[in-house]
Amino acid sequence: MTSSPLNFTVAICTYNGERRLPLVLDRLCDCVAETPDSLTWEILVIDNASTDNTLQVIDRYRDKLPLRRICETQRGLAFARHRAILEAKGEFVGFLDDDNLPDADWITQAIAFGRNHPKIGAYGSRVLPEYAATPPKNFQRIAPFLAIVDRGVQPRLYPPEKKLLPPGAGLVVRRDAWLACVPEQLVLIGRTTHKAIAGEDLEALLHLQQSKWEIWYNGAMRVHHLIPASRLQPDYLLNLMEGIGLSRYRTRMLSFPAILRPLALIAYSLNDLRKILRHLIQYRQTLETDLVARCEMRLYTASLYSPIHFWRETLSRQSQP
Repeated sequence: MTSSPLNFTVAICTYNGERRLPLVLDRLCDCVAETPDSLTWEILVIDNASTDNTLQVIDRYRDKLPLRRICETQRGLAFARHRAILEAKGEFVGFLDDDNLPDADWITQAIAFGRNHPKIGAYGSRVLPEYAATPPKNFQRIAPFLAIVDRGVQPRLYPPEKKLLPPGAGLVVRRDAWLACVPEQLVLIGRTTHKAIAGEDLEALLHLQQSKWEIWYNGAMRVHHLIPASRLQPDYLLNLMEGIGLSRYRTRMLSFPAILRPLALIAYSLNDLRKILRHLIQYRQTLETDLVARCEMRLYTASLYSPIHFWRETLSRQSQP
């Protein structure tokens, strides 16, 4: 795979984003002024089968930004991101959700960091929240599950043994590394109208990490994540945590060779049981009224159930004609 002719591609994956997308594109207009002319870049809007006026919104910005629209009809963030990689002309591809607002120097910082780390396969941004409503009490315990990451200003390597990786919001990847290491079809496809399973970003990063590419955090790349009030409601948060938990069998087992996966499964299951019992004891009197504690319990129970869910889904797909 030869190098792409541009330095950078901004990939915005969106579904029915006509109200959110203009905020992101306005912020990228600010990036135009802050990005040196010596750096070449483009913007791809991956329209993931939208049914609203997303196309009309994109058309309004064609004279302001180096913008292309790509239509991806298969619903799911994994399909949209892989399509972005295939269509991108940049050496590096930076992913923004349609509720992510980058700082004006985000592109410049991203290119510089990738160039200075030749062994890097992907690197995450410092993702700061902008809440539309007051979060629940003790929300910081589950905030990272909403793609909120603040590890300070200094860059940090994500060591494989720590089992910690950056979210897809504000993530930058080396395009050639993705094409060489990440399968065209991931098992986890992202949340759709039918499924709440998350983890597609972690699955892709694990493939890169297993192929000896480094994964980093770069605090100089700042992205502001807009969190609407609806994402702080109990139904949304509980469903989110369940989806993350159900994805964990896949993301956990990818770190082990096949021969060790049965032992790893036993170890993880016992640890999940330990967490559930400890949580029940610790919050036995407040579990029904403490939303964050309920979310954590939903995560633990879904994680314990995730192997069964995965096997059932696999059998269901195999039985389909």
